[in-house]
Amino acid sequence: MITLLKVVYAVVLIVMIAVTAWSGMHESILAVPPVVLNDVWFKATLFDAYFGFMSFFFWICYREKSLALKVFLFFAIVFLGNIAMAIYALVALFRLKPGDGVQKLFARR
Repeated sequence: MITLLKVVYAVVLIVMIAVTAWSGMHESILAVPPVVLNDVWFKATLFDAYFGFMSFFFWICYREKSLALKVFLFFAIVFLGNIAMAIYALVALFRLKPGDGVQKLFARR
């Protein structure tokens, strides 16, 4: 299971960096047309994404002790989204010792 999670989060990280870079080369994020910003599905998707970010951040708050790290990760997630989340998950997964299970991943540090 740990190996599968490493692969999944590595794929998420690679794809998100690639899509973000590709998008940034084609259009500035500040150039989003008003028709998109006013679209109800765009707004629903943003709410969905940020509630997902918030849920992931609550796991971080449970898991991590350092307030400074929690604050840093909050802003990293808000600004980088799934890129920051995938990096955090990969770091946590690679810190596990051989033989550690998923329960160790969700345990407090």
